[in-house]
Amino acid sequence: MDWIEVNGAALRFDVQGAGESRLVLIHEMGGTLESWDEVLPAVLPGRRVLRYDTRGAGLSEKIIGSVTIDTMTGDLAGLLDAVGIGGKVALAGVAVGAAIAIDFAARHADRVAALIAMAPATGVASERLPAAREAADRLQSEGARAGMAAMLAAGYPPQLRADRPRLERLRCQRASNDPASYAAIYRMLAGLDMTATFAAVRCPTLVLGGAFDGLRPPAHCEGVARAIPGARFRQVASGHFMATQTPRIVGDAINAFLGEMGG
Repeated sequence: MDWIEVNGAALRFDVQGAGESRLVLIHEMGGTLESWDEVLPAVLPGRRVLRYDTRGAGLSEKIIGSVTIDTMTGDLAGLLDAVGIGGKVALAGVAVGAAIAIDFAARHADRVAALIAMAPATGVASERLPAAREAADRLQSEGARAGMAAMLAAGYPPQLRADRPRLERLRCQRASNDPASYAAIYRMLAGLDMTATFAAVRCPTLVLGGAFDGLRPPAHCEGVARAIPGARFRQVASGHFMATQTPRIVGDAINAFLGEMGG
């Protein structure tokens, strides 16, 4: 793992593997590149795989003030250039990571071969905006533990809690987030309207929805798939944090879809 400055921010990243196929893994809000640790071995053979801590997350530079999806997409474009990954890449993202992947695919169609969007967090319904803004304010003023119990109840339900150490790792990792950055990303999510973005995606796309996801239920994810031209939808036995919760399911889904696309 290493750090590099691109698009005005220092980002931590990791590149592994070799091959003509290139895959970028983008973690969820509150996650880090380690969110993909148990998926990586399954998707690595024959591919060059890039993971990174998005701006404000993990050990990347923290956010002062606000951030936009345009900036997050610019970070990815700059990172690909800086580490020498040219040509077309496949993108796989979870939640807000999926929103970044979708936005990148729409803006940089010539650079994206395929897209896998898992539990895509692509905005907040209008009736939930006041609550989302209040939650962001609480995160910033009270810390990353604010609202965590409710978030885990919805996104990490009892059906997925047989492995308690896995749940505890995720809970503790979330508690370590920088409150101001976490809140800034939440506010970015609350301000998103990706309607036009969906229509601009031209690459083969798979949208995954978790059967046990109370944050982005399957019906929401299927709606995203319908909005992206030619996209497929698949429901899987997972929750909101599916790369962490069910890495085998996620790895198999990525490999199957990219295998159909030629790698």
